[in-house]
Order: sequence, then C-alpha cells, then structure tokens
Amino acid sequence: MITFQKIRWKNFLSTGNHFSEIDFIKNGTNLIVGTNGTGKSTVLDALTFSLFNKPFRKINKSQLINATNEKDCLVEVEFDINGRQYIVRRSIKPNLFEIEVDGQKMHKQSDDRAMQKILEENILKVNYKSFTQIVILGSSAFVPFMQLSGTNRREVIEDLLDIRIFSAMNTIIRDKIKKQKENIQVLDLKKDNVKDKLEMQEKFIEELDNRGKENIKGKRTKIDSLIEDAEKYSLENQQLENDVFNKTQEQEKVTGSNKKLKSLNNLKGKISNKVSTITKEHKFFTENTVCPTCTQDIEESFRLNRISDAQTKAKELQSGYKELEEAIKNEEERERLFTKLTKEITKLNNGISQNNTRISGFNRQIRDLESEIQKITDQLANRNTEHGKLEEFNQNLQSIFKELADRKTEIMYHDFAYTLLKDDGVKTKIIKNYLPFINQQVNRYLQKMDFYINFKLNEEFSETIESPIHENFSYSSFSEGEKMRIDLALLFTWREVARVKNSVNTNLLIMDEVFDSSLDGMGTDEFLKIIRYVIKDANVFVISHKADLHDKFESVIRFEKVKGFSQMAS
Repeated sequence: MITFQKIRWKNFLSTGNHFSEIDFIKNGTNLIVGTNGTGKSTVLDALTFSLFNKPFRKINKSQLINATNEKDCLVEVEFDINGRQYIVRRSIKPNLFEIEVDGQKMHKQSDDRAMQKILEENILKVNYKSFTQIVILGSSAFVPFMQLSGTNRREVIEDLLDIRIFSAMNTIIRDKIKKQKENIQVLDLKKDNVKDKLEMQEKFIEELDNRGKENIKGKRTKIDSLIEDAEKYSLENQQLENDVFNKTQEQEKVTGSNKKLKSLNNLKGKISNKVSTITKEHKFFTENTVCPTCTQDIEESFRLNRISDAQTKAKELQSGYKELEEAIKNEEERERLFTKLTKEITKLNNGISQNNTRISGFNRQIRDLESEIQKITDQLANRNTEHGKLEEFNQNLQSIFKELADRKTEIMYHDFAYTLLKDDGVKTKIIKNYLPFINQQVNRYLQKMDFYINFKLNEEFSETIESPIHENFSYSSFSEGEKMRIDLALLFTWREVARVKNSVNTNLLIMDEVFDSSLDGMGTDEFLKIIRYVIKDANVFVISHKADLHDKFESVIRFEKVKGFSQMAS
C-alpha cells in the first residue's frame, strides 16, 4: 500500500517563494476551499507533477513556474510503501529530479527518463492514467473511466488487478519471438552457406582425385615417351661412338703423315737443289773446255770424268726423285685421309654431343615430371586434410540444424506462452473472474447514492445499463449528475479492488468540485456518508467552494490570494 504523508511546494503556479504544505494523514476527511483563482486545486498539479512529471490539468510544463519569481520551482512529496520511506523532489530552474529512500538519495541513472521508469514500474507500480483513476476525480481535465477508450480501460483494470506484468511478459516474449525469427533467418542463411561450402568441398575432393589421377597418368605417359626418346638417342650414340672408334683406329694408321710429308718435301727440295747443281756442273763441263775465270784449259779427262760423274749422279738423283715423289704422293693421300677422318670424327662427336644434350633435356623433363607426380601423389595422400574440412562442414551443418530445431522449439513454446498472455488469454480469464465482484461493487455504491440501476461491464469493458424505466442504456444516456454517480461508484470500486488485490492501493483520495455542479443535495449527503463510513483506510480531500460543507469534514484547508500569491490561510 502507498501511504501518502505530505506534499509541499513553492514557486509553483500561483504559489510564491514560500512553501505550502498539506498533511495527507492527519485527518480522514478534509475540505479544501477557496474562491476561484486562489490555488485550491494546485495540490492536484503538484502531486501529479512530482510523481509523473506532468500536471493534472492541461498546463504546459513551462507555465508551472511562478510567473513573478520565475525560478526555484520545487515540489516534494513524501510517502511510505511497506515500511520504506520515500521522498520525490522535482524542481524547475534549476531542473532537478531525485528520489530519496530511507534518507538516502537513490543512485542517479543514465537520465531522468530511466529514473522515471524506475519510479513508476518498481516503486509506485502504477502509471499516470491508472493513478488518476483511483486517486483523483471531478476535475474538468480528468477523463473518467467510462470516457476512456477500450484499450485505456483495459490498462486501468490490468493495473488494478496487478496483471500488467502479463502484458510486460507478453511484450518480452513477443520480442523474443521476433529475435528468434531473426536468428532463424540468420541460421537459414548460415545453413545455406555451409551447404554450399559442403557441396563445393565434395566436388573439390572428387575433382582432386580425378584430376590428380589423370595428371599422373598423363605425366607417366609423357615420361615413357621421353624415356623412349632418350633410349633411341642413347642407341644412336652407341652407334656413333662405334663409328668414332673405328675412324679413330683408321686415323691412327695415318697419324704422322703430315710430319713425314714435311720431311719428304724438305728432302725433295734438297734433291732438287742437288739435281740443279749437278745439272749446272754437267752443263758447265759439257760446254766449257777452258776455265772462264782463269782462261786455262780444262783437262779433258778431268772434264769427261766430271761429266760422267754428273750424268751418273743425275740418274741416281732422278731415280730417287721419282721414288720420293711417289712417297710424297702416298703421304699426301694419307694426309687427306687423316683430314677426312678428323672431320668425320668431329661430326660424329658433334652428333653424340647433340644427342647427349637431348638426352639431358629428356632426363630433366623426366625429373620434373616425376617431381610433379610426387607433388600430386602427396596431395592425394594428404587429401585427408580436405576430408577433414568436409567433416568440419558436416559437423557445422548438423550443429546449425540442431540449433534451428532448438530455435523453432523455443518459438513454439514462446508462441504458446504468447497466446496465453494475449488479451484474450489468461488475463481475460482473471478479469472474467473479477468482473462479477466489480459489477457487484459498482451497483452497491450506486445504491448507496440512491441511484438504482443495474450496471454491468463485460469482458471488453463495454457497459450495459438497465434501469426500471429504460433498458440497454449507456453511460452517455444519463445526465451529468447521474454520470457523476457512476464515476464515483467506479472510483470507489477501483479503490476496493486495489485494496483487495493490494496492487495500487493508496490512502489518498482527492475529488475536485464534485459537489459544485454534478451532485444534488441528496447525492451529496449520500456521498459524504460513503467517504465517511464506507471508504476504509482513506484520507479524503474534497476541493470545493461551497460554504455549507465546512461542518461535514474533520479538517478545512483554506486557500487565499495575498499580494498576488496563493497561500494557505493560517
């Protein structure tokens, strides 16, 4: 239960720079009076402003500051909830919002909106709309329950029955369902991605096997061809080497012919010179009998001997010269053969060298191919890694499938809970159980105010009203005084429901000018009996400017204007 103890304010509306303070628990029934404009209704605005940061009447927040002083607008309200003492302070110029609990200021949250949420949801456990339905009635700015929309009516009753938590839970579950659906969408995308990767990996492994085997086969065929070519050139080299050997053997037979030929040519030169000398001598002795130099006669026998010797030597030399020419001819032939063989051997060796180069190239290609085959073989041998990746994708996919199944199961449970917590679910069942009590109490209070009608609210919070004169009336069908009786009966009923449920039960009841326009004399008397004898544990404050009500209340609080400022009369 919320027990309001006191409220105080200054520089608020028409109140000046001094505190006006009202004790909420001193007396059970209180009358607040004053002429128009003296500020007797200010307590309503101060109370809702302090608790909900908005005035009760339709006043802009900037207009709450006293127009003369224009600063230090402050409102404080004290109340008790289950033995804990609270003070709520709000100020404008400077701006201030703080909550004090058992003498300690509550830790400031991120902003005033967060603090306001804590105040309404965790401390008061009631919002502005529901608070005003059970605490305040009668002001021109007030919207009675019967004039609220169906949705707002439901909110009030849910607050009274303390079942708004189901709406909060429903909102949480709805958000969870939304989040789960978003997660499922993400998981579906993830699943498709992993499936694509799995299929690609399977194709890659298959292609790896096929391509690897085909590559190895092709490379081995190439190796076989290269080996065959190398062997062909190796055989050719063997034949060439045999040819080189044979020609080298032949060449050895004519080796040295060049040197011998030079020697023979030298000898030929010498013989030629000697033949020339002998020929000159034979010619000299043949043609001369007298020495040309000394003019002496040459002895004939000497001359003849010399001629004979010359002829003999000439014959010998000519014979030897022919033999020498034949030998030179033979040696020249051997020299030609040697040169020919040298060229042939060189050509053969060049062919061998070229074949060896080819064979080396073939062997290099073979080694490269064998290295490539080894790499492919290693890849094939190591494709366990790729199979490991494939298994990992499979495991990921199974994990995603499981998570999807879990998410869908959660959604199923959440959908079930969401259905239960919807307006037509468990809340409706609870409301349905309380509707007979609500209708009973409304009609009870109507009868106490001598208003004999049968008032019923259905599960959609629409009214059915039957009277002795008319059937199927509605709230709008009645006069303003009759409407006020219905509003009062509902107000008292809501307070009774709150008391029974201990939800938004409070000691405070404020009614603004309910006697001044809508209730006749009989209704006023019956109303006063109700607030005095029927409403339990309530501190009632009635705002009015009727002078004939003073003796009907335990306390009278008078407001007046002094020098343009509102204040409580002493």
